[in-house]
Amino acid sequence: MKFGPVSVAQAEGGILAHSLNVRGVRLRKGRILSAADIAAIAQAGVSDVTVAVLDADDIAEDQAAEALAKLLVPDPKAASLRINAPFTGRVNIYAEAGGVMQIDAAAIARFNAVSSSITVATVPEMARVSARALIATVKIIPYGVPKKFIARVSASNALRLAPFTMRTASLILTKTPGMSEKVLSKGREAVARRLQAFNCSLDEVVTVPHETTPLAEAISKAGGEAILILTGSATSDISDVGPAALTQSGGKITRFGMPVDPGNLLFLGEYDGRPVVGLPGCARSPALNGADWVLERIACGLEVTDKDIGQMGVGGLLKEIPTRPQPRGGAVVVPVQPKVEVLLLAAGGSRRMRGKDKLLEIVDGEPLLRRAAAAVLQAGVGRVHVVMQPENATRDAALEGLDVRRITSAEWQEGMAASIRAGMAGLSQDCDAVIIALADMPEVTAAHLDRLVAAYDAGEGREICRAVAADGTPGLPVLFGRRFFETLADLQGDRGARDVIKDAPEFLVDVPTEGQGAVIDLDTPEAWERWWADRRH
Repeated sequence: MKFGPVSVAQAEGGILAHSLNVRGVRLRKGRILSAADIAAIAQAGVSDVTVAVLDADDIAEDQAAEALAKLLVPDPKAASLRINAPFTGRVNIYAEAGGVMQIDAAAIARFNAVSSSITVATVPEMARVSARALIATVKIIPYGVPKKFIARVSASNALRLAPFTMRTASLILTKTPGMSEKVLSKGREAVARRLQAFNCSLDEVVTVPHETTPLAEAISKAGGEAILILTGSATSDISDVGPAALTQSGGKITRFGMPVDPGNLLFLGEYDGRPVVGLPGCARSPALNGADWVLERIACGLEVTDKDIGQMGVGGLLKEIPTRPQPRGGAVVVPVQPKVEVLLLAAGGSRRMRGKDKLLEIVDGEPLLRRAAAAVLQAGVGRVHVVMQPENATRDAALEGLDVRRITSAEWQEGMAASIRAGMAGLSQDCDAVIIALADMPEVTAAHLDRLVAAYDAGEGREICRAVAADGTPGLPVLFGRRFFETLADLQGDRGARDVIKDAPEFLVDVPTEGQGAVIDLDTPEAWERWWADRRH
């Protein structure tokens, strides 16, 4: 790859290395400079720009990042992970569910040893994460790398999520003479909250005297997938009440004590093929302790061995001190995948094509409206809202059986703004961004939406992500971050969101898409005529 300053006249086709502001338009770094860009830069009086030019044996940063991510996770579905679309040489990998991350550290080290130009960063091994959590990111440092670097990385299954699978647990509390009910309820509530984080509930809670025989009987009667014991007095020896009761019940002890503080006095065993955890007294507190590390693995169906607990000593000093504050509640705090929802606008007349309702035209064996909604549902987004006319039975029927939410636009005849207003009112409260798409754009696929989601980053100011065709034509779909929700909810007339984009160029990023048909100038019906001439059935 060649990198450095060149004259503007020689920069066409080069990758812009540093962002430029040209007559109010921001050309972001990483943009492949077109003839129109070159003309605009020259007219602005700029004589030279810094660009990167790939050699014949190079691969562009986005393609390299995507290829490497797929080598790390060859089967995302089996690994319970989602690989995001690439953008700016970065591919993020997210958890599809809550669980514990299993990471092949040796494979990650081999990956990062190939070249300093290709990198992968992950959350810690055995980190507990929530659904949509960012668990790894592949980043290409330069704008392109030699293809041979990709060839040096072998498919590895280096990343895998163990999802939470345990649904019920039994809790046995022991009570010492004079113990208050408040202490018992505090322990019960703290354990219940921990299990809720694993999508698990307490199947039963029983209280027995702090004596070996009553506790042993309670263990033998417990019906949960795991049996948890919280004794009224600290377990200070393997012959103490808790471990002794497990042995008397016919179970066995596999570990007493752990090198994690707080949490030293935990014991682990099994009864009737089910795990038994003797919780330390610190489990009554919401603060992170060793029991959390054991419980979260058990909740994922992972075996916890004596050796596993022994290896928890490194990093096991969990006491909250000024030099090493710990998150409360047990979970590792990690970024999450933005929650993006889609407004598929299908309320308009859509009669550009010789008076017919184009949304009901048959394309590839099904109405265009259904085809568009089905494509959107394949994208890595949250809820899909279809904005409809108040009464249009034939369009309603076209969506039958699809997992979409219909939103009625009572003022649909006003124009696109009315549909957007209606749609914005129906978004989820915790939605981070919205993609606005038209149901009569035939070539928009899930991949186009995924690239918009990948481009969105509020922290980096990429809060309007607009699809751009191969020839540079901008259009729809467009993603808007939460910053613009109030403005979108107040739109008027038939101009849609164009003015929102025009008024906020500093937040705009153009996202290249594959295929000219994915982005169409809505004011040129000739484009529709050409498409329908080829595809109408």
